[in-house]
This record gives sequence, structure tokens and C-alpha cells, in this order.
Amino acid sequence: MAEPADPDFRHPTPPEIEAMLDGDPALAGKWQALTPLGRNEWICWSSSAKQEATREKRRARLHEEVLAGKKRPCCWPGCPHRRESARKWVDA
Repeated sequence: MAEPADPDFRHPTPPEIEAMLDGDPALAGKWQALTPLGRNEWICWSSSAKQEATREKRRARLHEEVLAGKKRPCCWPGCPHRRESARKWVDA
């Protein structure tokens, strides 16, 4: 039987998002106001796309929506790495 997913799983912040935060103090302030889980959701959503072009679009949307006060990506069921039942979709 597989081990249950770690309920405290967190993705490291990718260098591309770090660069966005370093270059935009307003974004960095809003980012720090998010919960750790909220930041994790944005990181997973923006970095999970297979194509770099899609990851770029998602980072642009992250920038826009976090500045607008959004707490999590819209229409995202949540980081699948945190749920054992969803691992088949990301660990294949």
C-alpha cells in the first residue's frame, strides 16, 4: 500500500517566480500576504504545465491575479501532489 501524501507538502518557489517577486515590490507584498498553502497552489498551478509557453502565460496570470487580490488560481482543484488519489496524474 502506498504511503499517504504529506499533508504539509510545499513546492519550492521556482526561480522565475522569485524573479517576478524581486522585480515587483507590490506583487511581493501581496504574495507574502497569501497563506503558505495559497502560495503553494499558485506555484504548483503555474509550474505544472508541460509547455514553457503555457507556464509563461500562467506566470503572467499569477502576476495579474495576485495583484488583484486573488488568493488561489481559479478553476484549479488544488495541488495534486498533496493528495495520494491524484498522484497518478502527476507521477506517471
